Amino acid sequence: MSSRTSRSPSARAAAVALAVALAATAAGCGRAGSSDTATPDRPKIGVKGDTGSAADLGFPVLATKNTTRIAGADPIADAAAATQIVYPGGPAGARPGAVTLVDSANWQAAVAASVLDAPPLHAPTLFVNGRSIPAATGKALTALAPTGAKAAAGAQVIRVGTVARPAKLRPTDIKGGSPAAIAKAIDAFATAARGKASRRVLVVTSEDPAYAAPAAAWAATSGDPILFTGKSHVPPETISAIRAHDKPKIYVLGPSTVVTPEVTKELKGLGKIIRVGGQNPITNAIGFATYSDGDFGWGATTPGHGLVMVPQTADPATAPAVAPLSASGTYGPLLLLSAPDTLDRDVGGYLKDIQPGFDQNAARGFFNHAWLVGDTKAITAGLQAEVDDNLETRPIATKNAG
Repeated sequence: MSSRTSRSPSARAAAVALAVALAATAAGCGRAGSSDTATPDRPKIGVKGDTGSAADLGFPVLATKNTTRIAGADPIADAAAATQIVYPGGPAGARPGAVTLVDSANWQAAVAASVLDAPPLHAPTLFVNGRSIPAATGKALTALAPTGAKAAAGAQVIRVGTVARPAKLRPTDIKGGSPAAIAKAIDAFATAARGKASRRVLVVTSEDPAYAAPAAAWAATSGDPILFTGKSHVPPETISAIRAHDKPKIYVLGPSTVVTPEVTKELKGLGKIIRVGGQNPITNAIGFATYSDGDFGWGATTPGHGLVMVPQTADPATAPAVAPLSASGTYGPLLLLSAPDTLDRDVGGYLKDIQPGFDQNAARGFFNHAWLVGDTKAITAGLQAEVDDNLETRPIATKNAG
């Protein structure tokens, strides 16, 4: 669909190579005071066979044949790595028009701001600590060198809330108090940039980030805005924002235990309401990954997909930090992992369902790839190996085989 406009070919080709270099250097360089402990997981470039061990190259922890790890210690580092993977720099086509700056402590603003990475803005999120710019973010801003977004009057930085203002970059501001108010303001900004309101909106909880997380990846891909609700009451700012879309389809993400029927009753009359997801954070993400309604939704039920996997216990801002990975390259939904060393049965079953196969020539088949977000404490090397195995394309047994 048109909203899935790909980044430049050079960006896609460079993604995995950049990831291996950036993933480890991002670790520990987010918040001030983070320690950077050198380990064999940290890659070295140019190692010769007679001068260093294979471990110095960072494999298999940073990358396997079907997975690539972003090993940041926090969302600040993860976002710095993800944006540079997607926008490796060089010519203007491999650099973003603008970059969105969000306070790392405000996960709701970060989730809602994911929509700004979609066309026409292509403004991925980087994090600041209030008025201060962390080292990883500062280095990323320099490397990205945003060109200026035409759809945002040439702004190079979109500041969401009261956050730091980088020197020598043209800013524009989006302001709002509550999560619902900031989401409404972001939606209005994206609508103005696009020139028309989206015919679809996502309504998610502002109280439980695990249920809201999958929306960030889709918003960054599609340009469908994310609006917030409480468990049993819809804020007036959200109702006002939906009205501006003139009876859109309203996709409510999450079970009725998280977004209750009282919410859907309040939304009645504002548009067609469709509930999507599952009964817990893991199945909710899978349910959203497999759902489709026309050109809405990933519909990832067959082989040949990119996936982004984030620990359920990660910082709530992690999902929007890596949303650009879902909106470029291999594209793909976000999945959650509940334990660092064990593959969830539901996730494993889903991976088996979409596992690629071939009957004669593997090179002509489909392939899956997963981005894993977190260090080896968050996602162990053993779990990474298990995910890799579940993504591997395999020969298909036929009736005439043998």
